[in-house]
Amino acid sequence: MTHVLEDFRDFLYHSPTSWHAAVEMGNRLASLDFIPLYPDEKWNLEKGKKYFVIQDGSIASFVLPKANLEQMSIVAAHTDSPALKLKPHPEIEKKNMVQLGVEVYGSPILATWANRDLCLAGRVVVEKENGDIEEFLVFLDEAPVIIPVLAPHLDREAFKKGLELNKQDHLAPIAALQFEKEYVENLIKRTHSFRTLLDFDLFLVPIESPRFIGRNGEMLASYRLDNLSSTHAGLVALGNLKTAHQNTLSMGIFWDHEEVGSSTHIGAESTFFTDIYRRICHFYELNTEDEAVLRRNSLCLSVDVSHALNPNYESKYDPHHAPLLGEGIVLKYNADMRYATGGKTGAFITHLCKNLGLKVQKFVGRSDNMAGSTVGPIFATNLGIETVDIGIPELSMHAAREVISCQDHLDMCLLLTYFLQGGA
Repeated sequence: MTHVLEDFRDFLYHSPTSWHAAVEMGNRLASLDFIPLYPDEKWNLEKGKKYFVIQDGSIASFVLPKANLEQMSIVAAHTDSPALKLKPHPEIEKKNMVQLGVEVYGSPILATWANRDLCLAGRVVVEKENGDIEEFLVFLDEAPVIIPVLAPHLDREAFKKGLELNKQDHLAPIAALQFEKEYVENLIKRTHSFRTLLDFDLFLVPIESPRFIGRNGEMLASYRLDNLSSTHAGLVALGNLKTAHQNTLSMGIFWDHEEVGSSTHIGAESTFFTDIYRRICHFYELNTEDEAVLRRNSLCLSVDVSHALNPNYESKYDPHHAPLLGEGIVLKYNADMRYATGGKTGAFITHLCKNLGLKVQKFVGRSDNMAGSTVGPIFATNLGIETVDIGIPELSMHAAREVISCQDHLDMCLLLTYFLQGGA
């Protein structure tokens, strides 16, 4: 399974933003004979064929059943990660320096972004020399920036308390030592020809490469393991589907904007899934009652990383529900259903893992400290499809560099493959 891990490391490197991840996934699916579809065009579907559709930083892929559509097996995850995003007018002149104004996207651990080599990556929209408007992606790793922290000699009290960063005052990276009013536009023009930069969605991205760590390379450290570990596992599972089922739709749905609440035109609250679902139902000529039965016969695995036990902070975990790196798949629970797992769906996953010889762990946060959530409850609420929240353990969640166990990732790839192939 070494090739799966090497492929994952390559996938991480080529997916610095959600848009890059969606394109990378689309390219890989196309190489596996999945046919691209476009949300703004009519679809000519064929039973038994494989398809994918990209909308901005979200992507869905599915394999149509050969006969009738009677149930769905769905893997859901998200493509975005906590980050620092450039403001619309980013250039700041401070003495002889160019700094870039940023705002916080999601909930990154701010201290982990300081004193680290960063670059700009994302989507830009330009006016070409002929007046046409063009959109493209950039990964500007040839011009790193850095967020410097204050030396302890200049604020000894702050040094004693630990690093605290003000989101407005302390996060602007230094980009150059000679001020340029149009620094970002000129930087992009180094590699792309256009007349005017009209707008952009650019993020600061750590440029340190993903790396296997530990005595035997048993762990992987990288930016965006939350949640590209889940999207890659879903991609592997979809790629392992060699033939279509007779009556089951196998699908992967990977939304952008989970880290900022999912309430966007391509987030889990949007119509991205339902638009695809309705088109497929229309193709199979399902009426309203057929659709209701279909949804009740379906299951979604919402896949997102889970909190691993950090041995330096054991008191922050429930002692009986603290997942360990390298100990397998995590079922995620909480009483207020911020995770969608219940006894029925949890038992299903436990049964699948038992059939595969995989270890299962269960996560519940401390009763005095609520856990987060993910796309699972949103999807279950909007569609009425039974959903279970699972993941693999991760350390340093929301940091600029996170850590997982390589074996846990392989286990998730195996579980999702088995699920989409009809395992029970």
